[in-house]
Amino acid sequence: MTLHYPVIKARKGFADTFKAAIGAAHVATKDVVDELTFTVVREGLVDACRIARDEFGYQQLMEIAGVDYPERPERFEVNYHLLSVTHNHRIRLKVATDEETSVPSVTSLWPVAGWLEREVFDMYGVTFAGNPDLRRILTDYGFEGYPLRKDFPQTGYVELRYSEAEKRVVYEPVQLPQDFRNWDFEMPWEGPEYRLPGDEKATPQAPGAPSPAPAGAGHGKPNPDTPAKTAKTTNGPAETGAGALANKAATKKSKAAPKAKGEGQPKGKKG
Repeated sequence: MTLHYPVIKARKGFADTFKAAIGAAHVATKDVVDELTFTVVREGLVDACRIARDEFGYQQLMEIAGVDYPERPERFEVNYHLLSVTHNHRIRLKVATDEETSVPSVTSLWPVAGWLEREVFDMYGVTFAGNPDLRRILTDYGFEGYPLRKDFPQTGYVELRYSEAEKRVVYEPVQLPQDFRNWDFEMPWEGPEYRLPGDEKATPQAPGAPSPAPAGAGHGKPNPDTPAKTAKTTNGPAETGAGALANKAATKKSKAAPKAKGEGQPKGKKG
């Protein structure tokens, strides 16, 4: 059976060992399809990440991803994906927060977290305490709202684009018109019906049409066979138009004709 996902080497007993190492920061552990997820409290996030890096060999922070659950009191989840190169193993640390409470920044452990935290802030509005440069990174300056929140409206805001006519960036209201959408429900392998030039000859003329062609003219075969009156073959030299064969003596004489004086000799020499 071919596996379509990265093979992760199992670490027997790691979940219990890591749970004991982070102590009171641990909230819950989830093991699904060989993926370990540890939910920790916000205040213990940095220590849990440091223990995972220094004591268990998870050297790389691969991603920080946000999730929005509007029905929860703490609607946001922030997921930290860690990779151990030495053990070929991945784990996920997860914290929950709301719109007002900040999550501790892990830029002191992985400088790349500065960019990743800015993405979560830009898309979800989650703030990170200790991030030295917490600005929007994907949307434009002055953008209002957070696009990946479930309650973010699809209309009512503005979008920007570069206008070739005005040679500058212009702002326009976001519109999602339904009238101009092309709903094509035909089977893709049937193909469209193209009408090429000349196809009109294959259909009869309608009554009253301005064409002098009779009404039934289009029912015939477009390119009927036209058999020749005589066979298109040549059975003798006379039928080719080439005439009789040339005189062999004249041909031999022309080949033996003397050359002009000096022809065929190098320049500067006399015969």
